[in-house]
Amino acid sequence: MLKLSTSRTLIASSIVVLLAGCAAGNPYGGQQQQQGGSNKTAIYGGLGALGGAAIGAATSSKKDRGKGALIGAAVAGAAGAGYGYYVDKQEAELRRSMQGTGIDVQRDGDNLTLIMPGNVTFGTDSAAISGSFYGTLNNLAQSFNQYDQSTIEIVGHTDSTGPYQHNMSLSQRRAQSVADYLRNQGISGNRMNVRGVGPDQPVADNTSAQGRQQNRRVEINLRPIPGAYQ
Repeated sequence: MLKLSTSRTLIASSIVVLLAGCAAGNPYGGQQQQQGGSNKTAIYGGLGALGGAAIGAATSSKKDRGKGALIGAAVAGAAGAGYGYYVDKQEAELRRSMQGTGIDVQRDGDNLTLIMPGNVTFGTDSAAISGSFYGTLNNLAQSFNQYDQSTIEIVGHTDSTGPYQHNMSLSQRRAQSVADYLRNQGISGNRMNVRGVGPDQPVADNTSAQGRQQNRRVEINLRPIPGAYQ
């Protein structure tokens, strides 16, 4: 009875320690995040610790079960924190490098979205990237090369003014222009997916000039590569 109690105590203690350590050890926990973008290091580390403790206890001999649980929790907890910590760091770096550029950085769980207003990125009715935007795209490319464990979806959007098919084509060409530029900066084409949705996904009312301006945009969605941190 005493040995069983000791094992359980060790398991519980290891989980508490890992959760506390993950939360305290993440220097990016104070960054602004969208709802659902809470400290992923603690979440993943805690879940990893739970699984690791169970496996460690189950695979150890009876007399070493408590020790096995402790070791299993420590190893799995550290590994499980990987992608959450990765996203924390990338988000913080993007917020820093995009400050003052007009690019909005949003987070939803493990997913990051960069919103690039059309008036910042392109001229009117054009898919040619504005020369003043090259520096910003260079910074993005540097980040994407450094943080290479995510896929990159580039989506072009327009307002509803003008012919529908023209807007669909324009949104596709704008998204492709961004992808081509990033590829020229060393980003692998295998990581990128490009599409244009024209006016089909508005974020504001197209009946006002302000709303139409918000709808003219390119979004870059960063998602974890399946299996990258398993």
